[in-house]
Amino acid sequence: MEKRLTKKEIVKLLLQNSELDKKDEDELIELLIDQPISIDVDKQEESKMTRGDRLADKLSEVAGSWRFILGFSLFLIFWIILNTFILAGDNQIDEYPFILLNLLLSCLAALQAPIIMMSQNRQAKKDSIRNQNDYQIDLKSELILEHIHEELMESLRNQRMIIRMLKEMEEKEANKNIKK
Repeated sequence: MEKRLTKKEIVKLLLQNSELDKKDEDELIELLIDQPISIDVDKQEESKMTRGDRLADKLSEVAGSWRFILGFSLFLIFWIILNTFILAGDNQIDEYPFILLNLLLSCLAALQAPIIMMSQNRQAKKDSIRNQNDYQIDLKSELILEHIHEELMESLRNQRMIIRMLKEMEEKEANKNIKK
């Protein structure tokens, strides 16, 4: 008869190729076997967010939208038309080649890039936590399926044993009736 693996043995096999140390592996085994592990990563991370984090996310959301791109394109076109045609001559705020506009664009890019990167880094952390959570859920699901499989096999063995016992009882009853 084939030897069945325990839950801990299954988890150890699954974690064999991972880079966890013994303490983390033991904690993961206990977590998988005894406790629910599903978490809402977005809610967990949202509770830790500072005002600056929320602002960075909002700015990234706005700066990465078509509305921003179209609005900023219109601003650039307006700036060029204003300084080339409307304020022609000595009244120009920024003469061609639009050095002031270049300075404004450089300042905007210098401020906008790190803010967007902050938001992306936070999203990457959330994705990493989500991936770890998914992995743990997958492991637990595998353990549960293995446990259900073991119980089903045990039920089938018991059912076969009961059927065999019933047949034996029927045969004994039939033999008693034949002897009478």
